[in-house]
Amino acid sequence: MATTIQNPPTKRPNRDPEDDDLNARQMSFLEHLEELRQRLLHSVVAILVASGICFYFRDAIYSYLARPLTDAQRALHLPTQLAYFNPVDPFNLYVKMSIIAGLFLASPYVLWQLWLFISPGLYRHEKRYIWPFVLLTSGLFIAGGIFAYELALPKALFFLVGFAHQFTPVVEINEYWNLAFSIMLAVGLVFELPVAVLILSVFGIVTPKFLLRNVRYAILLTAVAAAAIVPSNDMASIFVVWIPLVGLYVLSIGLSWLVYLRKRKPKHEEEA
Repeated sequence: MATTIQNPPTKRPNRDPEDDDLNARQMSFLEHLEELRQRLLHSVVAILVASGICFYFRDAIYSYLARPLTDAQRALHLPTQLAYFNPVDPFNLYVKMSIIAGLFLASPYVLWQLWLFISPGLYRHEKRYIWPFVLLTSGLFIAGGIFAYELALPKALFFLVGFAHQFTPVVEINEYWNLAFSIMLAVGLVFELPVAVLILSVFGIVTPKFLLRNVRYAILLTAVAAAAIVPSNDMASIFVVWIPLVGLYVLSIGLSWLVYLRKRKPKHEEEA
């Protein structure tokens, strides 16, 4: 009786060897949870260490962050010291201030931990973007906080304090710092717009043509965001915040265009 010998299945032509590497590195659900736990633990420790360093320099940080308000009060010939109504308020303020400053200080390391968590699911050529991702994300976040401190917050405070010139201001420390921290964090997060657009462009969710086609809606949304960030109705302060947001959208279009050109390059090489 004749027997037939079946040929072994042929491998898929033009198979990317990185596919085999990626499949070999697949992790179970519990392994993903353990990896996430370790990255979160490292991030929390980094934030605590950075917060401890900032707490040591709390007086210098306080003087620096209080300058937008004290400059406005000094220009209007008003007392420059803030008030508190509870003996524990200054200590709580220093702790809160140290944590927020520590978050800014530790942001590059925290973002690096985020990248290490998602990197096992990426191909080798995609991992080359770790340092550009960390530097761009943390740089924009810190730049947003500095921008809020140097431009948005001083103009808003000068308008608000000057508008109430008929009254004697008694500024409570928690009220001022909640306002300052919320503005700096909000602007820092808004400055991450190019990073969000870059990630969406890498996954093909948005394209530069889509961004250009909807630029008028982007201008409207950035104006609304600027009005929401600035705590006053002063048009000059809103305008100061709005213009950089439009610039960030233009930068996002440029980054999306670079991703689009990079994706098209391998296709042209295959066709050639």
